[in-house]
Amino acid sequence: MDNARSGRWLAILVVLCAGVSAAAPGDDPRPAAVEVGGLVPKPLKLTADELARMPHQTVREKDHDGKPTEYSGVPLKAILEATGLELGQDLRGPALEHYLMVEAADGYRVLFALPELDSLFTDRVVVLADRRDGKPLSAKEGPFQVIVPGEKRHGRWVRQVTGLKIKRG
Repeated sequence: MDNARSGRWLAILVVLCAGVSAAAPGDDPRPAAVEVGGLVPKPLKLTADELARMPHQTVREKDHDGKPTEYSGVPLKAILEATGLELGQDLRGPALEHYLMVEAADGYRVLFALPELDSLFTDRVVVLADRRDGKPLSAKEGPFQVIVPGEKRHGRWVRQVTGLKIKRG
């Protein structure tokens, strides 16, 4: 092989290796986002920046290890209202057949009846957290995690949330 040709192959190899080493395993070049859809008037794709600009609520709960922790996030009710979904006084009759399915990156899914998220039915505020103790969530938890205050088990504390879908039972 002549020098010019081997030089080209070497240059191609360097470029390919640089591209491979730039992304660590598990990195996703797309910005973090949550798709909010299903049976809603206006489906949304909320990025981390958009969620950070929405009004947040802080909840204090024990984490999975029993350590007191402060989570900050957007109430799920506020996110659903941003889609035009009617809650509050309009959540009655046939609308009570609808539910929220929370979806995680690993395929884990959890169901919430809409009254569990509505302040006219409950005082509990379920949040889509993006911060823990004032810092962004870890890669294991986030970038978004559903926090359900007051539950004895954390089975519905969904980590790595990717989707919020309204469905009908």
